[in-house]
Amino acid sequence: MTRVLVVDDEPQIVRALVINLRARAYEVDSAPDGATALALAAQRQPDVVVLDLGLPDMDGVEVIRGLRGWTRVPILVLSARQTSDEKVGALDAGADDYVTKPFGMDELLARLRAAVRRAEPVRGDAEVVVVETDGFTVDLAAKKVHRGGRDVRLTPTEWHLLEVLVRDAGRLVSQKRLLQEVWGPSYGTETNYLRVYMAQLRRKLEADPSHPRHFITEPGMGYRFER
Repeated sequence: MTRVLVVDDEPQIVRALVINLRARAYEVDSAPDGATALALAAQRQPDVVVLDLGLPDMDGVEVIRGLRGWTRVPILVLSARQTSDEKVGALDAGADDYVTKPFGMDELLARLRAAVRRAEPVRGDAEVVVVETDGFTVDLAAKKVHRGGRDVRLTPTEWHLLEVLVRDAGRLVSQKRLLQEVWGPSYGTETNYLRVYMAQLRRKLEADPSHPRHFITEPGMGYRFER
């Protein structure tokens, strides 16, 4: 059974989420502030975290950083903040998705399911596949990236996007296919998601993110990974 940790200081939102999640057979824990959230996450080991950024004791971005210090659990941000800088800040800190308040429950639940699905290990072919570039190495089987002799920490969404591109190295992957494979079949036009996450991958892996050698944009069409 999937365990969800809901972190929000608005009781009516927590109540609505708990009712809807439990009705769909999720196990749910809730926390009204960041300190309680971090303690519960360590104790209960949730499969996904739904996190408000406006908490009474600390900013939600601090909670994201605290979680990312030891876990890759999917983090779905739920916030009234709508500026692109704030969204990118949460994503850069390690969040996997961002839903703006007010929100539709169906959309939120779909995003949550997608986040959990992306975090699941791939079953089947256990063959070790390692892709090397002049700057970094991608181990598809171990789900690890090495650069300069160190592991590069990627969020589940960043990894999934990287994996799709690397498996089709040298080929143009359309925007629609990337969105559907990484975010789910109901996505196809949210190209801003791709821009944000491609920028994050370039910052983490390219020697010069402003002049990428490996993550190439084909304007209006999609992206291509070149070794």
